[in-house]
Amino acid sequence: MQDAITAVINTADVQGKYLDDNSLDKLRGYFETGELRVRAAATIAANAATIIKESVAKALLYSDITRPGGNMYTTRRYAACIRDLDYYLRYATYGMLAGDPSILDERVLNGLKETYNSLGVPIGATVQAIQAMKEVTASLVGTNAGQEMAVYFDYICSGLS
Repeated sequence: MQDAITAVINTADVQGKYLDDNSLDKLRGYFETGELRVRAAATIAANAATIIKESVAKALLYSDITRPGGNMYTTRRYAACIRDLDYYLRYATYGMLAGDPSILDERVLNGLKETYNSLGVPIGATVQAIQAMKEVTASLVGTNAGQEMAVYFDYICSGLS
């Protein structure tokens, strides 16, 4: 996993250069949004169960997926879905704090689509739930932090699609 600082420094180091104005602007932007990201992470941590619950209710609960024969039918499947959504929320939050999506590739997306396909997990419904999670999260953390988190939720959705 990298963070925004490491990514900027590594790029300059590979080129054997000092940080240029563009690199410094990236770092400046990262530091300027630091408090916003930390507050958002605290809000998400304090409300994670509510975010997951409202996301499932908004996107999945009243659809065919929860009825007999659906992919969330039976308590075990429902619990696995909740568990996975919790992972996505947690790792999207880590990515937002780091200012870098690489943790999502390493810890979430690497092989996930193939695993879901082999298990028959409906990717469309998963993406729908992540999009709902993006909306629910934004309503709790506010517009600016919600837009920052959206980058990481969208990254997960893109990796699954």
